[in-house]
Amino acid sequence: MADAQFDILGIGNAIVDVVARGEDSFLSRHDMRKGAMMLVDAEAAERIYAAMPPGEESSGGSVANTCAVAAGLGARVTYFGKVADDQLGQVFSRDMRASGVHFPSSPLIGGAPTARCLIIVTPDGQRTMNTFLGACVTLDQSDVDESIAAAALVTYLEGYLFDPPEAQKAFYKAAAAAHAAGRQVALSLSDPFCVDRHRAAFRELVAGHVDILFANEMEITSLYEENTFATAAEAARHDVALAVLTRSEAGSVVLRGAEVVEIGPEPARVVDTTGAGDAYAAGFLVGLTAGRPLAVCGRLGSIAAAEIISHYGARPEADLRKLVAAWV
Repeated sequence: MADAQFDILGIGNAIVDVVARGEDSFLSRHDMRKGAMMLVDAEAAERIYAAMPPGEESSGGSVANTCAVAAGLGARVTYFGKVADDQLGQVFSRDMRASGVHFPSSPLIGGAPTARCLIIVTPDGQRTMNTFLGACVTLDQSDVDESIAAAALVTYLEGYLFDPPEAQKAFYKAAAAAHAAGRQVALSLSDPFCVDRHRAAFRELVAGHVDILFANEMEITSLYEENTFATAAEAARHDVALAVLTRSEAGSVVLRGAEVVEIGPEPARVVDTTGAGDAYAAGFLVGLTAGRPLAVCGRLGSIAAAEIISHYGARPEADLRKLVAAWV
């Protein structure tokens, strides 16, 4: 197996995040379900954007966030995602490259505009997301450079991108290239609604093509249609080499074969939960690709997640390398 050029290759929805503070009354006026992610069309996106309080705009998307955080922790990271050849597409590209992520994807010419996620953060720290997918769902097999997939220790796939059939084909192409090179493939289930929509296809992907599975408690119980976390975790243990399961304030559980590692949460003041799971995955993968023990990988994930939820937005404000120095 050749030496790796990258630690992590992320493949996901390339989205520009717009994050603003809002009250519960704003959610009610716009018929939003608190804490959920809803897909909206272009008209609804424009209407919500116009009504939102002033916010911050930056590159986003679940796996894009993971890649940016991992790069901030010193990992060698590359990313495939589709943006349009427009102003928001340029914002996304600049942000990713400025964060230290190699971003070789070609923009979409003459099609849908760049995707955007409109995020309202209520005073309790919960985030409610309205996502217009735009150009990002046009990613297909032609956007997967097999030589890059073969050159990354871990290829990390985003469940949110699993809707379009062409994107699913891209996932399988990337996974095949990674495995042919002796690399590992990871998947984030992303959201319970993704699991509900694609349960059978996810089960097939997980059992046959995924080495590392990231999920929270709701996602993993939905995937295996189990009533308890323990039974769902046991099912995951039999499907993948490594299951990384987060449980919010209860911390996380990592399963590898007969090994079970429980990691407590890192103390944090919750301001905005946007990107917490993405940051956890970043810390964990940085530790894993560096050969750290599972307990240390989980601790790195917890530290990264705690930093993210302590402020608004899904990208770190503190120097993550300093925060994790005692663990690496």
